[in-house]
Amino acid sequence: MRKLENDPDRLRVLIVDADTPARSGLRALIGPLDAEIREAESGQRAREVLAGWTPHVMLSDLKLGAFSGMELLAHAREQHSEVKVLMIADNGTIELAVEAMQRGAAHFCKKPFDNAEILAEIERHGCQAVAAERVRRMKAATGGGPTAIIAEDQRMADVLELVRQVAPTAMTVLIHGESGTGKELIARAIHENSQDPSLPFLPVNSAALPDTLLESELFGHVKGAFTGADGTREGIFAKARGGTVFLDEIALMSPSFQGKLLRVLQEHAVIPLGSATPKAAAFRLVAATNRSLRARIAAGEFREDLYYRLRVVTIDIPPLRERPGDIVPLAMHFLALHAGEAGLAPGRRPSLTAEALEALRRHRWPGNVRELENSIQRALILCRGEDLRAHHLALDDEEGDPWPREAPKSLSYEDGKQKALEVYRRRALAQALLTTRGNVSRAAEMCGLTRAAFQRLMRSLALDRRQFNGES
Repeated sequence: MRKLENDPDRLRVLIVDADTPARSGLRALIGPLDAEIREAESGQRAREVLAGWTPHVMLSDLKLGAFSGMELLAHAREQHSEVKVLMIADNGTIELAVEAMQRGAAHFCKKPFDNAEILAEIERHGCQAVAAERVRRMKAATGGGPTAIIAEDQRMADVLELVRQVAPTAMTVLIHGESGTGKELIARAIHENSQDPSLPFLPVNSAALPDTLLESELFGHVKGAFTGADGTREGIFAKARGGTVFLDEIALMSPSFQGKLLRVLQEHAVIPLGSATPKAAAFRLVAATNRSLRARIAAGEFREDLYYRLRVVTIDIPPLRERPGDIVPLAMHFLALHAGEAGLAPGRRPSLTAEALEALRRHRWPGNVRELENSIQRALILCRGEDLRAHHLALDDEEGDPWPREAPKSLSYEDGKQKALEVYRRRALAQALLTTRGNVSRAAEMCGLTRAAFQRLMRSLALDRRQFNGES
């Protein structure tokens, strides 16, 4: 189906060339992309077009008369930094190409150019520019910032629609999704769209604390309730004062603590540690889990009555592999978000090459959005400001081919076995660290290893826990 003229997701291309037949030829070449195309016969005319219309891609000749292609490039980078500029030149030299790229051109091509090459470059840069524009719209709609939720894929758009429906109510919400899918972001979105988002949003990781500390954290305690309780402390349920309490990893609560939580939900009151007096508590509960509560009920590890108290409204977040339409927009979001941390100026953010885009789409993303963000952060450092390529993402060893670059026949059986074992270990440790956000003790427990053994393997594989918790 042909896209409408004012469709914001339709690719927009500006062709700038003094030669009319050249513009016509480029228009015909771009035709299969079903883009909205405008033309300009000079640099000055291109400036006028840009003043009232922003393309995703500008295809410009170098020779444009009084206002040259280089000057137009400089103007575009200064006034319209989101536009991808592809430069074309007669008898282009290496020096010209270097200068154009230094000034911010996305691509440089010498006439006569290869039609397939220029079309592929327009499609590649156009895809990224359209995705980046979608991200900007979504961030604007959700308030912007690092916590903006990208929902280009219909499955995730359906999740946000459910969030919009339930947020203004006081209903308890249970969020289910694999590690790294963004459960806390969804919980925050519920709170931020509630009737009074100025009230507190208080997150607690249920698995991070033993029962006594968790009870003190949630219910509070009085002076002398336990060793070190030098004063009375108000718990999170009381601190909420009508706001939202977010309990993550709720499936890992002990059965005894589940009973105490159930009583709080039934009575809307808490009894601080060391006290016998109930204290009223007004809060909206949002809980999250990456495990099947039904399976834990069947195993006798989770209370069925608490389950029904929690699942008044259930939100299932699809894993990233089941929402492929979000992969490129998310990658563009993380490129923009973390480029500054890598020392890159806004005008020098790298583009994703075609092979990088293919690698992103092909990867299964066992660590979901968190893994994608970590991959982009790592790639921004490795690419050193150049185009971001597939090997910068370091996804190859995750996809399961245990053989190195040399032909398999060059390896002995023992060497091949050791290589396969190394790939497996790297994948297993990386997944555990992703799941626990770099918590080595919990990751070791997940793998059935002692902390010391896990750390030895980390050192041998050159894995740094900071890669997985956002510290680097």
